[in-house]
Amino acid sequence: MAKKEQTDPARQFAFTRQNYKLLIIGVVIIVIGFLLMLGGKAESPEQFNPDVFSFRRITLAPLVVLFGFIFEIYAIMKKPKKTESNQTSS
Repeated sequence: MAKKEQTDPARQFAFTRQNYKLLIIGVVIIVIGFLLMLGGKAESPEQFNPDVFSFRRITLAPLVVLFGFIFEIYAIMKKPKKTESNQTSS
């Protein structure tokens, strides 16, 4: 008869260490995207600063933020790989 591993449901976590690392990386990517959006302010309200509409603020930064959110979804959905120590042998 095969020996069944009894695992305590309270000790099982939804995420592994790798999931948490990926989540932190995703948050850092999102923060970088928001930091890319900073700046472009005019010195006075009467002046117009065309730097507000730069490629970095209008195109690059939102794409970086979007990639960060997609990366977060991947980090949440990633399943841990099964290793030999986790499998029961007969």
